[in-house]
Amino acid sequence: MIDEKMQEALNYQMNRELYSGYLYLAMGAYFEDQDLPGFGNWMRVQAQEELTHAMKFYDYLVQRDSRVLLAEIEKPPSEWDSPLAAFEHVYEHEQMVTGLINGLVDLAMELSDHATNNFLQWFVAEQVEEEESSSGVLQKVKLAGKSGSGLYMLDQELAQRVFNPPAASE
Repeated sequence: MIDEKMQEALNYQMNRELYSGYLYLAMGAYFEDQDLPGFGNWMRVQAQEELTHAMKFYDYLVQRDSRVLLAEIEKPPSEWDSPLAAFEHVYEHEQMVTGLINGLVDLAMELSDHATNNFLQWFVAEQVEEEESSSGVLQKVKLAGKSGSGLYMLDQELAQRVFNPPAASE
């Protein structure tokens, strides 16, 4: 069983991952409403990833004979000023999640919880990927600016993204 403080922190993170999925689903709906289905697709895939992350925390808590506690998930925003503003939000959100994961690693180290520290290393690496991915799209949105043709081309590119669940051993 995990230390009570770590159990509480892991449950909090699981719920933050659920919120992240909810946020990206809201962003997907926003982009669909803006007639940018490729952007919407990117967000739907991102939502699936976040829900998978939440389930990794869920499964780890169960595996360690700890209690899973679901909390209320706050309502995410539903409007952004532009595609640029939405992707700035995505990048800032991923940086915030990185901070939360780093805090969990710090706590695991403080508690000498080597198993949880090992579990969290997947998320440390994942957050590098998440920040790189969101920053990459953000830069492309900045390059496209308000150009309809630029946004159209980027929308076509983002429509190609597919969800690839992590392998069972990850």
